[in-house]
Amino acid sequence: MDEGGQLLRPLDEEQNRLEKEIRQLENRQKILLNKKTNAERKERTHRLIERGAILESVFPATVPMTGEEVKAFLLALSHLPEARELPPKPPNAEGTR
Repeated sequence: MDEGGQLLRPLDEEQNRLEKEIRQLENRQKILLNKKTNAERKERTHRLIERGAILESVFPATVPMTGEEVKAFLLALSHLPEARELPPKPPNAEGTR
């Protein structure tokens, strides 16, 4: 092999090594983003289930209602004058977060 080829070989090997490392880091980033998305989805699902259970325990009549009926019910409640007087964040009741 000529002298030029001998000088380029280490550079090519380093370039290949760095390209492989970049691919590995990109894959690792994808995995971490997927884990984050899954954790956020799990947290949201838990929150929705918890709030749905609270809604059904406070208003048992909503259990047989469709989603649209529950929405209309909550909208009607939100338009009551007393709803405007509620504090934006009620103090934590015992047993809740």
